[in-house]
Amino acid sequence: MPFRDRLDAARELAAQLRRYAHDRPAVLAVPRGAVPMGEAIARELGGDLDVVLVRKLRAPFNPEFAVGSIDESGWRYVADHAAGAGANAKYLEREERDQLETLGRRRASYTPGRAPLALDGRVAIVVDDGLATGATMVAALHSVAARKPRRLVCAVPVASREALGKVAPYADEVVCLESPDDFHAVGQFYEDFPQVDDAEVARILRGFAPAPLERSA
Repeated sequence: MPFRDRLDAARELAAQLRRYAHDRPAVLAVPRGAVPMGEAIARELGGDLDVVLVRKLRAPFNPEFAVGSIDESGWRYVADHAAGAGANAKYLEREERDQLETLGRRRASYTPGRAPLALDGRVAIVVDDGLATGATMVAALHSVAARKPRRLVCAVPVASREALGKVAPYADEVVCLESPDDFHAVGQFYEDFPQVDDAEVARILRGFAPAPLERSA
């Protein structure tokens, strides 16, 4: 196993991202699993923490398999294999509606009364605990890019080679620690890979309120 747990992976990622410590980067974690990782990376780099809310579009009869993804704005990415997995236009319309409702509930729960981090002109680092198909990260990077960061970095501990190829065009830089040939699922590369619940995400975000940015004259 390359990593003991998510925090072990976060420490290794932070070491690879240390060159951004002087930039006070905005670290944006993909809920839920990557939020504890984002917290560790943001603290190590002296950055701010927020979430980027995206959801995978689930394949019919196999909810763990992504046929695409969607962000809070309603922008969607549909994978080339979606039709072959049985996701026709009618199914995707229903699935998109369901996932947008989930995103709305999560935003209200995670950051009530708090605006998303301002990213204009900043280094933005989007973190997830691993990439299987890359679909969710594509939507996350697209969502963050629309907020005009100066540099957009995708940071993951492990990914399939196919996923890396899909996400690379959406980021200025991709930092990935492991890309093994025998990739089957993200969890196989962690000794301990527990579920992270909504309450833990909300607790972490409450304890990480961003300080005002200093603007040069």
